[in-house]
Amino acid sequence: MQKIFIENKHMQDNKINITGEDVKHISNVLRMKPNDKIEVCNLGNNKNYLVQIEEIKKDIIITNIIEEKEQVNESNVKIDLYQGLPKADKMELIIQKTTEIGISKIIPIDMERCIVKLDEKESKKKIDRWQKIAEAAAKQSKRDIIPVVENKVKIKDIIKNIKKYDLFLIAYEEENTNTLKQELQSITGKEKYKIGILIGPEGGISIEEIENLKNNGAKIVTLGKRILRCETAPIVMTSNIMYELENK
Repeated sequence: MQKIFIENKHMQDNKINITGEDVKHISNVLRMKPNDKIEVCNLGNNKNYLVQIEEIKKDIIITNIIEEKEQVNESNVKIDLYQGLPKADKMELIIQKTTEIGISKIIPIDMERCIVKLDEKESKKKIDRWQKIAEAAAKQSKRDIIPVVENKVKIKDIIKNIKKYDLFLIAYEEENTNTLKQELQSITGKEKYKIGILIGPEGGISIEEIENLKNNGAKIVTLGKRILRCETAPIVMTSNIMYELENK
């Protein structure tokens, strides 16, 4: 069943009004008609509703709430991904797949070995596009939130945030002994977890960056004997964290 997101202001009594790009998608692409059903998530309270289309207009679709759905699709594990800016469409793949797995937030990082450099104008365009990709992936995977793609930051901006996480983990190809599993097992037993993960760009993370982050509380881990691409590492890391810590 198709799922869309709405803001709290679009709920009125027992009705939900759908506006924006979703109107065209529902009416022209999905070719839905009155009496068809849609799943709607209210971003204001993260609740899901089963609704029935009452009327389709040019700029608005009026629906009636049939029931509030009981299931909760979000995890007890909140993961923020700090991603060194990669080339081409790799960032789009990272956002799409980590959103499906359950990421909470994506923060692009301008790092020493980043080949890609974005000015303010380019950055805004990219983030707008990346946010749409996150929204599409959230709809497809039936999330209860849309992960936020934040403005790009530098390493110095990250350091002040490290201590707000239960763990802040960095995948580093030069680390050989400290595993992701070891670090995750050190914090098990909690009801909820807030994890930060950092993945470098194609060129990796410089020694200076690693030392700076490590000295401020970040944990350096290996993801195994094989070297992963920068677009593969966040998918593997997010999946393993969810497997270890998510309430079954």
